[in-house]
This record gives sequence, structure tokens and C-alpha cells, in this order.
Amino acid sequence: MRSIRQIKNIQGKTILLRVDFNVPIKNRKVEDDFKIIKTVPTIKFLLKKGAKIILITHLGKDGSASLEPVIQCFWKVSKFKKDKLEFFENVRKFQGEEKNDPVFAKKLASLGDIYVNDAFPVAHRMHVSVAGIPKYLPSYAGFQLEEEIKNLTRAFKKPKHPFLFILGGAKFFTKMPLIKKYLKLADYVFLGGALANNFFKAKGYEVGKSLVDETDCDIKEVLKNKKLVLPTDVIVKNVRNSAIAGFVTKKVDEVEKDEIILDIGNETVKNLGLLIKKSKFILWNGPLGKYEEGGEKSTKEALKLVANSKAESIIGGGDTVALISKMKMEKKFSFISTGGGATLDFLANGTLPGIKALG
Repeated sequence: MRSIRQIKNIQGKTILLRVDFNVPIKNRKVEDDFKIIKTVPTIKFLLKKGAKIILITHLGKDGSASLEPVIQCFWKVSKFKKDKLEFFENVRKFQGEEKNDPVFAKKLASLGDIYVNDAFPVAHRMHVSVAGIPKYLPSYAGFQLEEEIKNLTRAFKKPKHPFLFILGGAKFFTKMPLIKKYLKLADYVFLGGALANNFFKAKGYEVGKSLVDETDCDIKEVLKNKKLVLPTDVIVKNVRNSAIAGFVTKKVDEVEKDEIILDIGNETVKNLGLLIKKSKFILWNGPLGKYEEGGEKSTKEALKLVANSKAESIIGGGDTVALISKMKMEKKFSFISTGGGATLDFLANGTLPGIKALG
């Protein structure tokens, strides 16, 4: 994979720069500009070398969203002059993008002289703007993409020990290979969020109306592993009886049929805190509770514990990173990944389609 540092004769060339500005927007304003800010060093480098840049990004899933709020935010945070920079349309607006259509790839490639990928969060997609254009143009990695690869690789190439892997969120089926891999590499694997519900159910506990995945995936075999650490208490809410208001803390074997698990409990946070304290390397991806329904308290508490520890820490996952931004703790960790699914795929497989395309 070639770096933008290796590009020769940039002066006057047009660079197609794939960025990921798929950011949360509310009332036509960007709520979190973390991913936008992370692309600034790459853009600054290319402009200094005399390049013209066409920024390519998607916003939303179907391509119908307007890039206007993103563009306004970009000019505000970057303070670049507009004469050498322009935005392509929301690339998901074109059917050929997600199909990795070679006709659309050639059309996009014809707009520039060089392709640069600085969009790690979409590097796991076999899309035209990620894996298609590099077939037709000299292609390079931007600084943020390089940083992602360098830092995330630490998790599976000689990490420091004790090594704690904290995994939350949902999508149990897609995360099971990751759990199995890091049960071999790490000293402790702590599971929170909806992932833990599947293990509670496999143990024969009631999980009520909580989110579970019916896929088996050798879960009983994984339960035997002594490195696996599960919550001992949880915070629940009754979803059927409105007379029972508020959140209640219960042991994991006390959940009832009309309840939904929203977060891990205080006892679990204390237990996790002990593991954090003794660890030298911490890898974390995904929230430990159902944050959109008020289950973000424990994730925030645990993040503070990691931030105040002496361990090297790498944090990923869109929801977790959004919380870090809200808490203004971006500088408290060794590295924060901009990726969600891409981070998980890279940690599991050691590469991604977008990275291979630059080879």
C-alpha cells in the first residue's frame, strides 16, 4: 500500500480524495465533526504540494441526503480556501456505487489524475469509490487511513499484556469470529451490550424482551473459556407495565419476562474497573448499554476508567466514539478509530477490500 508521501509531481494534478463525511446531522447541522477534522492533515498536505482536490463522500444509506450541512461544516472547521477544493455529489446517489459497477468506476476515475483513500470507515465496502476507482488510477493511502492501520494492527501483532478486549453493541453473529480470535490473543474478553444477552440466554437465564440473536455459533463452547468475562448485574426496565417506572438494577439471573436489559450494573462496572487497572493494553469497540434508551451511563463510567488508566488504549465503534466526543475526551486515549464495521472487520481479518485495492 503506497502512501501519499510517495506521490511524485502533484503540482497541478487533480486528486480524487475519498473521505468519510457520513456524520450525524440534526436540524441541518453536523452534530459530530470528528471524522471531518481527521481528514484535514491529508488535505493540507496535498494542497501544499499544489494539487486540486475533488472530495468524494456518501451521506446516509440511500444517497438522498444533501451534502450541504457537511460542506458548511467542512469549510468552518478546515478554514481552507475554496479555489482548489470541490465536492462531488453524494456518491451513494448513483446506483453503480454500491454495485461496484466498472462503467461508473471509469466515469469517476476520468475526473482526476490520482486517487487517494482516506476513508477508513468505508474501507470494508466493495464500492466504486473505495475499490473500483483504484483499478483505473494511480492510488495511494491518506494519513488517517495509514494511522488506522498502524494503530489497529497493534491489537494482533505483539500487543502488551495483560491485554483487555472490551466488546459491546449488537450484531452478535458478525462479532462471534472476533470474540473467538481475541479469546486467543487477549488475557480477558469482556462482553457488554446486546452481545452479553446471547450468553445469558445460553446459560439458561431469562432475558425478557432484550435483543438476542438466535444464531448458535458454538456459544456454549465459548462459555467454557476462562478468559471470557460477563456482566454480573444489569439495569432493566419493565416494558409491559407502565406502573413500574424507572430503571432497576438486578443480578443477571433475576431478569423477568416483561423486562428489557438496558445497561450493565454498578457491580459489573467495578469488576471491569479492576481489569482496566491491571491491563497494559485495552482494545474497546461498541457501547456497553442500549445508549439510545438511556443505557449510556456505564459506558461513560468505564470510558473514564480507561482514560485515567496507564494502559495503552484503542477505542472504536461509531456510538462509543460519539460518546467520547460528547464527553470531550478525544485526547484521553492512545488512539480513537473513525471506523465502525470497518474496525471490526480489520481486527478480525487484518485487511479490508479498500486496503487491498491500494496494493
